[in-house]
Amino acid sequence: MDNDKPLQPETEDEIEIEPVQQSSDKMLYCEAEPPPTVEKVKPARENSETDLEIEDDEKFFTTGQKELYLEACKLVGVVPVSYFIRNMEESYVNLNHHGLGPRGTKAIAIALVSNTAVTKLELEDNCIMEEGVLSLVEMLQENYYLQEMNISNNHLGLEGARIISDFFERNSSSVWSLELSGNDFKEESAALLGQALSTNYRIKKLDLSHNQFSDVGGEHLGQMLAINVGLTSLDLSWNNFHTRGAVALCNGLRGNVTLAKLDLSMNGLGNEVALALGEVLRLNSCLVYLDISGNDIGNEGASKISKGLESNESLRVLKLFLNPINMDGAILLILAIKRNPKSRMEELDISNVLVSEQFMKTLDGVYAVHPQLDVVFKAVQGLSAKKTIFLLTNPMKLIQSYADQHKITVVDFFKSLNPTGTMKMSVDEFQKVMIEQNKVPLNQYQVREVIKKLDEKTGMVNFSFLNTMKP
Repeated sequence: MDNDKPLQPETEDEIEIEPVQQSSDKMLYCEAEPPPTVEKVKPARENSETDLEIEDDEKFFTTGQKELYLEACKLVGVVPVSYFIRNMEESYVNLNHHGLGPRGTKAIAIALVSNTAVTKLELEDNCIMEEGVLSLVEMLQENYYLQEMNISNNHLGLEGARIISDFFERNSSSVWSLELSGNDFKEESAALLGQALSTNYRIKKLDLSHNQFSDVGGEHLGQMLAINVGLTSLDLSWNNFHTRGAVALCNGLRGNVTLAKLDLSMNGLGNEVALALGEVLRLNSCLVYLDISGNDIGNEGASKISKGLESNESLRVLKLFLNPINMDGAILLILAIKRNPKSRMEELDISNVLVSEQFMKTLDGVYAVHPQLDVVFKAVQGLSAKKTIFLLTNPMKLIQSYADQHKITVVDFFKSLNPTGTMKMSVDEFQKVMIEQNKVPLNQYQVREVIKKLDEKTGMVNFSFLNTMKP
């Protein structure tokens, strides 16, 4: 196709919105099935640096966004997407599951070259394949407004990974969040992406879940993590990492200084990798969120992880559900947190573990040291229905009921417990007075629920958060 020729419309067709009217001396547009001559002269992929230049420069900058997209649809032979036309001036555009295909994606990319409104673009499950992703990276060479892009589940494969990697290795871009889940990426793709991300510091959030990375892929990505200084969030869940690959990832994490969130759930890590994870927790000072659910980690692995928890000062969330850990392993984990005075743990998810009342007593001691902690477990073995109801009753409703009966506000109730009568108290002091007060009897778990609502994450609770509640 000669991209330098001006575009001319043909007669009325079935598209939803009329294109801008121009002269019709010559037909270059196409219906849903482009004429053979159009396909015959379609530029090859490797010569498509100017593939998105559909008009001369003057026309490009004077045509409106809607008209530009309609012309692009004519050019590539697709029916315009009415949702995109309605929302192309919004910051968020969700085109998931629209059946765009490579040509529909190219039309979207042409329209986005000069678009300054869209900052987040969702294109999941559109079968865009390598031709479509090529159009997108060409667009990104010109568009510096798009910041978040989701192209998951699009059958990109090795060539798609190569196109993406080449672009992010050689080009600067404003994109900081990239979702590539479920794109049939295997070991070679991991090598390409790892190389690109070793030098790219702009990508902050990356989703590579539901791919087919295994041990070799883990080694490539581990090498990347050791030197990457950009990523803050990485999702590698639902891959095939086992001992060798997972240990390589852990080795990369030990010296990483930027990654705060890591999801390794639903892989095959096992107890052997737990030792390496314990070392990561002992040495890494920036990881805040770690999900290793569904990884065949038992009590032996929990013991190794607990060694890292004893000295870790950064982790706040650890998810371990769907692992074969029983109450013995759970006790090792909570006692490790208790022994660490500098622990910042806020959530330990062991929600498939059935615990005993003895475990609950041990947990009370942990909460006394770390009132910010929330341990999620399955249930308490042998606990009566009456006790269960008492354990789970919403404490704020109980306090509200007391305040209503005494014709005061909830804020007044809390202020009455503070010796200084002010709106703030330390978490430790607040926990103590809430347990000791007898106006609204609450158990340890209900007090923790109240603290969650009032905690400023600075070690203080603030009653003024409740000023909007009715008396």
